[in-house]
Amino acid sequence: MLRRPATVAATTLSAAALVLTMALATQAGADTTPTSAAPGAGPEGVAPEMFAALQRDLRLTPAQAHARLEVDEHASRVQQVLAATLGEGYGGTWVADGGAAVAVGVTRADDAARVRALGAVPVPVTYGEDALDGAVDRLNRRAAAAPPTVVGWYADLPGNSVVLLARDGGIPAARAFAAAAGVPAGAVRVQASTEKPRPYADVIGGNAYYTGSSRCSVGFSVDGGFVTAGHCGRTGARTSQPGGTVRGSTFPGRDYAWVQVDAGNTPRGLVNDYRGGTVPVAGSVEAAVGAAVCRSGSTTGWRCGTIQQKNASVTYPEGTVTGLTRSNACAEPGDSGGSWISGNQAQGVTSGGSGNCTSGGTMYFQPVNAILAAYGLTLVTAGGPGPTPTPTSTGNPPGGTTWQVGTGYAAGATVTYAGVSYRCLQGHTAQPGWEPPNVPALWQRV
Repeated sequence: MLRRPATVAATTLSAAALVLTMALATQAGADTTPTSAAPGAGPEGVAPEMFAALQRDLRLTPAQAHARLEVDEHASRVQQVLAATLGEGYGGTWVADGGAAVAVGVTRADDAARVRALGAVPVPVTYGEDALDGAVDRLNRRAAAAPPTVVGWYADLPGNSVVLLARDGGIPAARAFAAAAGVPAGAVRVQASTEKPRPYADVIGGNAYYTGSSRCSVGFSVDGGFVTAGHCGRTGARTSQPGGTVRGSTFPGRDYAWVQVDAGNTPRGLVNDYRGGTVPVAGSVEAAVGAAVCRSGSTTGWRCGTIQQKNASVTYPEGTVTGLTRSNACAEPGDSGGSWISGNQAQGVTSGGSGNCTSGGTMYFQPVNAILAAYGLTLVTAGGPGPTPTPTSTGNPPGGTTWQVGTGYAAGATVTYAGVSYRCLQGHTAQPGWEPPNVPALWQRV
C-alpha cells in the first residue's frame, strides 16, 4: 500500500523546479512591494494590472512573479494531461514548495514515471482525486443534516483528505456527520474554524448591474449575455445597466446564474481592472490548487491570492452551496459576483466568504466552467478559448509521423503526426497516450 502524502522536499524537485527555487531564493531579501509595474512588464498575455496585483498581494518581486506564473501554467498543463490519462490512480495536481514546483498525487507507484516525464514531482497518496470528490459528494447529499457547527467541507489534495470545518466545539459532531455520510474515517480531517461565511450580494464585480434595487456584478461575458452569482437574482427577474433577463439561477445548492441581455448590449471578453482599463479573457482553462488567482470587484478592486482547495462546500444562512473553490484572495461586500481570473484564463465568479481586505479571510468562488456546462453557454473571449483535453489513444503512430514515445521534447520543438505539424508547448518526455492531437496542453497544431 502506498503511504500517505509526505512533504515534497527540495531534493525531489525536477531540474526546472530547482531553477525556479534558486530564482526565488536570490530575491528573498529584496523589497517585495513594487512601486509600479511598467506597461508590458508582465509575461505575454498577462495584463500589467494583474501582474502588479500579483506582486502586491503575494509579495513578489517582478522576477518572482514571472517565475510563479510559469509554474502555474506548467501545473495547468500537467493537470490537463494526467487527469485524462491516469484514471483512478490520479491524486490531483497542486503547486508546491511556495510556488516553485508542481506536485501530482499518485495512488500507484508505476505512474510516477509519467509524472516525472512532465517535469512534475510524484507524491504517493492513498486516495485518488475521484475518491475524495466522491466523499465530498456523499457529504453534499446529506447537507441538510449537517450540524449547525459545521461551516463547510472540501477535498484537500495536498493533504489527501476531506476536511470538515467546525466551530464552537463542533469537532465531535463533524466526525459523526462524516461517519453517517459513509466517508472513511481515514479520509476525514476536522479543522477548527471561526468562519462565518455569507454571500456578498449588494455588489459589483466587473461592471455593475441591478436587479430592482439590488446591485450585483457581471462575472464573465457569454454569447448573448453574462454569468454571475445565483444569489444575485432569481430566474425571470429583470436587470438594468445592462438591461436583460435572468434566464437561469441556482442558489443555494450551487451559486450561479446567467443573464440574457437585451438587444444593443455587446458582451465582450474583458474584465474591468478598476484602473481605467480592462483585462482580456482568453479562455477558461482551470488552474491547479496552489496557483495564483486574482479577483476583480468594485469595493476592493484587484486582489490576488492562491487557490487553496477545490470542490468545497460552504453553509450560508440560506443553505449549503457545493462545488466551490476556496481562496485567500480577500473580498468584501460589494465584490460578490465578480470575476476570478488566473493569468488570462477565467476561473469563476465570487460567491461569498469570511473576513475582509484588512484582516484577511477566506473566500469562495463558483467555477465558471460549471456555469457554462449547466446552461450550455459559450464564453466570450478576447483571444480565443483555451485548450480543452480530448480523449487519448494508444494506437500505433500512423504514417507521416516523427513524434515518438520515449523522446524528450523541449518547448518550441516541432514534430509531425499523421502528416500534420505540431509545436511543443511544454517540455516533457512522450508517453503512450500523449499523441500530439490528443493532448493540446502539450502540443499546438501549426
